[in-house]
Amino acid sequence: MTVKIQNRLVRDRIPELIAESGGHAETRVLSHEEYVSALKAKLVEESEAASHAVSPLELALEIGDVLEVVDALIHAEGFLRSEIEAYRHERAATRGTFKQRLLLLRTRTPDI
Repeated sequence: MTVKIQNRLVRDRIPELIAESGGHAETRVLSHEEYVSALKAKLVEESEAASHAVSPLELALEIGDVLEVVDALIHAEGFLRSEIEAYRHERAATRGTFKQRLLLLRTRTPDI
């Protein structure tokens, strides 16, 4: 049997699925601080995967994974989804959204 060191946050049913396929998964429960840190790392991992998606279906699946991690972070930090949505709307009102598809090429600022 091949042993592979993982040391990464996985979805709750992954150890069960590994066992069903004849393998064994060694796990431990993270502290709150470790969990939040692992979720942040997972958010980067899933965002990276989304950025490399080559088909619309693959992109949709990866976005779903990103949203799952975001929901877990919201819950872990004790936020309400409505609070996050309020922050998002506030940012959209003050800074805009991405609907115009603008690419910032360069800026000039006055010398002080």
